Amino acid sequence: MLFSNPKALSLKIFICIFAIGILSSCSALKKTNKEIESVFRSSQVFKKSFAGLAVYDPEKNKMLYEYNSDKYFTPASNIKLFTFYTGLKILGDSVPALRYLKKNDSLIFKGTGDPSLLNPELPKSKVLEFLSNSDEELYYYSPVFTEKYFGPGWSWDDYNHAYSVERSVMPIYGNRVVFEFRKKNKPQVSPAFFKDSLFVYNKEEKSSAVIRDISSNSFKAYPGKEEFTKEVPFKYSDQTMLELLKDTLDKEIRMISELPENVKFNKTLYSIPTDSIYKRMLQESDNFIAEQILLMAADEVSDTLKSRIAIDHMKKNYLNDLPDEPVWVDGSGLSRYNLFTPRTMVKLLEKIGQEVPKEKLFGMLATGGKSGTLKNYYKAATPYIFAKTGTLSNNHSLSGFLKTRSGKILIFSFMNSNYTIPSSKLKEGMEVILKNIRDNY
Repeated sequence: MLFSNPKALSLKIFICIFAIGILSSCSALKKTNKEIESVFRSSQVFKKSFAGLAVYDPEKNKMLYEYNSDKYFTPASNIKLFTFYTGLKILGDSVPALRYLKKNDSLIFKGTGDPSLLNPELPKSKVLEFLSNSDEELYYYSPVFTEKYFGPGWSWDDYNHAYSVERSVMPIYGNRVVFEFRKKNKPQVSPAFFKDSLFVYNKEEKSSAVIRDISSNSFKAYPGKEEFTKEVPFKYSDQTMLELLKDTLDKEIRMISELPENVKFNKTLYSIPTDSIYKRMLQESDNFIAEQILLMAADEVSDTLKSRIAIDHMKKNYLNDLPDEPVWVDGSGLSRYNLFTPRTMVKLLEKIGQEVPKEKLFGMLATGGKSGTLKNYYKAATPYIFAKTGTLSNNHSLSGFLKTRSGKILIFSFMNSNYTIPSSKLKEGMEVILKNIRDNY
């Protein structure tokens, strides 16, 4: 009889329903992919530029969509995701602040690249309390630092902008000065150490400005008509750092360039949790912190603060399985020498996702419509983008995690180069595609 075996019949029905479901799912995926492809091919946003997209399902270990995913792009601040992974693999839970030793009545210390000392954007560092409470004579050892104050490929004429702070062995106050101009009041300068280096010109300009001399800590201010606050990098030197530190501690600190014979730095002081610097770097795209993380990582693996050491160490030991060989030269992404592919960014994000719990990771990344550099973009009743932005003129990238309406967590990298339209228009085009992925994948 046709229905003599109910169990066999039930199994056949289940298989049929399952097969129909699979075919329907595949059909929907193909339809969505065709729609995305159509946007890339026909939209004026993408027609005269170069775009790449990779969308990956980590649960299925499957790439769902690729468009120029194997082509190289200038990643800009997407590089900070590689810097973040470097910190995760090398730095541990706390930021190393000082290497030090005690000999007789002397405390000798040197910097590690820690960006937190008196940095107004970060939690209070333990360095001040440690040095302030020391009964020994204080000596700062000035190590050989061969890095240039700017990274390779940085734009030299950005020196006056807060996003282009100088790299150094022992940063202080974030290596920048904050000027506040309020009506009928003298400008406020922090740190106050620089107040006598400010020259105010009362001629009213259409736009307010503070301009530092390119090679010295001499600042010219043009207040304009409105109240404003301006952050300007200061010209770093060991001597300037020590003067600022002595001024804050109200204690004498001497500088030495040679250590006593048979003496080594045998202790490390830790300052703040590494999570606090990662969150600031990822959400606000802090270039200075990113560069210092690479220097600290290099110091951990080699006792030498040189970014190339950290990069080579990571590529050899943790990134040798990337789909495409990255061209990686700095920690912040300010350099146009950096070149990465979307599928390589996706692979890195998969590695990061294996290191950090999703809830914690999403709290560190910028969230669409909610926080960081994505606060004003990708708005939705339920946030669906958790990612890192990256922007240089004519280049914009967005790489991170996308939560679909069906509850899937996908990894994506959307990279764009050589566009001439306003970035706001490009982001609108990107949002059309990302919303389509959210709603249909």
